[in-house]
Amino acid sequence: MQDKSVIITGASRGIGEAAARHFADLGAQVMLTARSADAIEGIASEINNSGGKAKAMACDVSDADQMKTVVDATVTAFGGVDVFIANAGLLEPVARVEDLAPADFTRVIDINVNGVFYGMHAVLPVMKKAGGGTIITIGSGAATGTLEGWSHYCTSKAAAHHLSACLNREEGENGIRALVLSPGTVATNMQKVIKASGVNPVSQLAWEDHIPPEWPARTLAWMCTADADDWLGQVIALREDEIRKRVGLI
Repeated sequence: MQDKSVIITGASRGIGEAAARHFADLGAQVMLTARSADAIEGIASEINNSGGKAKAMACDVSDADQMKTVVDATVTAFGGVDVFIANAGLLEPVARVEDLAPADFTRVIDINVNGVFYGMHAVLPVMKKAGGGTIITIGSGAATGTLEGWSHYCTSKAAAHHLSACLNREEGENGIRALVLSPGTVATNMQKVIKASGVNPVSQLAWEDHIPPEWPARTLAWMCTADADDWLGQVIALREDEIRKRVGLI
């Protein structure tokens, strides 16, 4: 990843923050984006003070114009975009279909689906002009399984999985590597929200049952290598021992 340019959405905490730090440690130039400007600016500053190279730019991924502005700014700062990681995601509120406000359902779709599409749409011309690139979407086992209170999240992740597969079919021959990472349950703030809801079996998991965010971060970096080419257009599940071995986690 030395001198490669990487955009990570939802980089203010959790998987996004861990990925930003890990890619920077590997020598990449990282653009952190999230709605919280203070958080990402603080993380970028820490990376730069440690000898890495990072920039931060506030962005709501559900706004196509803002997403394109981030891509343009990254090209200006780093000369291009080699990797785009669509990590920003929303699960709240946890609610059954009959209790879920239409505005809340729409907001989750706007971030988890439209936000992924806007990022792909903005970065594709840049990558194709350069001869290729890697686009990774953070998915979920919820895409293929149903969970009480998560209808909006399950629906959005299923759509995101298919969107990535469609991208691979359309642009694989143009050097665009499209993959999905299904990380399993990760020790992030989202799990605290789930725990507090008390709804469905995931909320009953103990904190130590969740993997640390550094595991998905390392897996994302591995997914940018040719060793992950067997999974192009597919979902890589970090719950699988084979994947953990390939990444070097076990």
